Amino acid sequence: MSAPRFDTVVFDFGGVLLDWNPRHLYRRLFDDEAAMERFLAEVCTAHWNEQQDAGRPWHEAIASLGTQYPQHAALIAAYRERWDEMLRGPIEGTVAILGELRTRGVPLYALTNWSQETFPLARQRYAFMDAFRGIVVSGEERLIKPDPAIFRVLLSRHGLDAARTVFIDDAPRNVEAAAALGMHALHFRDPATLRAELCRAGLLEAAHG
Repeated sequence: MSAPRFDTVVFDFGGVLLDWNPRHLYRRLFDDEAAMERFLAEVCTAHWNEQQDAGRPWHEAIASLGTQYPQHAALIAAYRERWDEMLRGPIEGTVAILGELRTRGVPLYALTNWSQETFPLARQRYAFMDAFRGIVVSGEERLIKPDPAIFRVLLSRHGLDAARTVFIDDAPRNVEAAAALGMHALHFRDPATLRAELCRAGLLEAAHG
């Protein structure tokens, strides 16, 4: 019997294992959905948040943006002060898959775009993170997906063979970057689709009956 083609799985966190979304907080702060969407599109943008994922200190980010948009200073400050309200909780179907892989002895790792200041809050809250042999956090590395350099940090630090590693992420650009480095990259859509893909990859067994 030949060895399985893949022997390691790497997970992203937000959107794959955790339901993180700034709207979970800002719906409590805005009466008008359209106004909230404008604020997140024009003020506290995804690109602005990514700078913290890449290592920028939160106090700098809040101060700079608050100076630029003084009329929104309180709403901007809430992004950090009430950050934990953006975390709704685990995506249970994916956490179940993680547990099955762990039970089967599959080495598990994580590669996440996350601020080094806020990641410890989630790390303490969610016990499923104990499943990982290693977690690479963008804010600690001052590198951010989809930069190939952060994938290389993951592979080299943990001695992983890209060709034998499955990578799971909800962002197409990160999936493409992992695939370009030779990893078997899966675009996460929902737990059922992921389960089927991991069965095809030989890492889980399809349910019978």
